[in-house]
Amino acid sequence: MLYLIGIGLNDEKDVTIKGLEAIKKSDEVFLEVYTSKLQVSVERLEEFYGKKIIRANRTMVEQDSNKILADAKTKNISFLVIGDPLSATTHVDLILRAKENEIEVEVIHNASVLNAIGITGLQLYKFGKTTSIPFEEGNFTVETPYDVLRDNLKLNYHTLMLLDLKPMEGKFLSISEAIRYLLKIELKKNEKVFTENTMVVGIARLGSKDEKIKFGKAKDVMNFKFGDAPYCLVVPGKMHFMEEDFLKQYRI
Repeated sequence: MLYLIGIGLNDEKDVTIKGLEAIKKSDEVFLEVYTSKLQVSVERLEEFYGKKIIRANRTMVEQDSNKILADAKTKNISFLVIGDPLSATTHVDLILRAKENEIEVEVIHNASVLNAIGITGLQLYKFGKTTSIPFEEGNFTVETPYDVLRDNLKLNYHTLMLLDLKPMEGKFLSISEAIRYLLKIELKKNEKVFTENTMVVGIARLGSKDEKIKFGKAKDVMNFKFGDAPYCLVVPGKMHFMEEDFLKQYRI
């Protein structure tokens, strides 16, 4: 059996009982380490789970998946994912490859940024397409986040933006960098989609005990010190008065 197990957003105790039971009866346990940042050390997970954990980087999961799947026909293998196991398409691909090899798969869900973002008070069913803001490479700026935001705002939808990260390199795109990224595209396209006065919500370490959430104009949120990663950014669309009231507690 191959278990794909979401371990939640904060610490070793966020795993579900079902997930923990699967981990404890597994012969090998892998932890995916490239789509999000763990809020605790791997050693804390190992102590709580009672298992040695093998770190799985993008290359192992996407190109050398046989290292994960090789023994799954005869042994129990757990593949741990920060948040929910199916929030990233790379994990869907792993399931498909397992099924091609006639390996049984069980998915054990958990909280992810896609539902925990409800802590902002913004109603989940009013979010449009989720997008991500990448690190800039050279002089090329990907305009997709701006375009997604524009299309969502036309429909009065909220927009969740996930900020790029390279945990193995200790690199995390900050909220201030993300805002500057959008402002740079605005300067080029001049469609009045995102300005310094656009109201935004900056979030750091969502789901942890020391999460930081700040709501205000982009120029003010950009200057707030959010502390450690991971980060995300929300641009609200048309808000219900209850959403506005809830966000006031986070106002800068």
